[in-house]
Amino acid sequence: MPIRREHRYFYPIDWPQLSRVIRFGRAKGACKGCGRPHGQTVFHLGDGRWWDADAGQWRDGRGRRIRVKIDAGVLGVIRRTRVVLAAAHRNHDTSDNAASNLAVFCQRCHMLHDRPEHRRRRWTDRPPWEWSALKYGF
Repeated sequence: MPIRREHRYFYPIDWPQLSRVIRFGRAKGACKGCGRPHGQTVFHLGDGRWWDADAGQWRDGRGRRIRVKIDAGVLGVIRRTRVVLAAAHRNHDTSDNAASNLAVFCQRCHMLHDRPEHRRRRWTDRPPWEWSALKYGF
């Protein structure tokens, strides 16, 4: 995922090179959450299930083989997306760049991994006068 301009100083200066080594050296260009391959366009159902064209089968959100009954309902929701891998910090600490703390995720898996942190920051990073407007909707 792209780094916001205001967060760039949290990352080391060689982050692009480190990220590339982790994504393509260690992970061999595949998401560690679901197995989607980098740079390819995959068909998916929007709930994590996706078509693995190399293996000729459907996979779930964790990369396991599944069976999908193809009917008019499923054909109406098939979407496609281009997979882009990103290196993610498992503990959400951008200063901890140990190999054990870095994971490779596609866009979907990265957002699922970061969801609790985003929810936490939604409340703690706002000034107190905005809390009541967010909580009560005014």
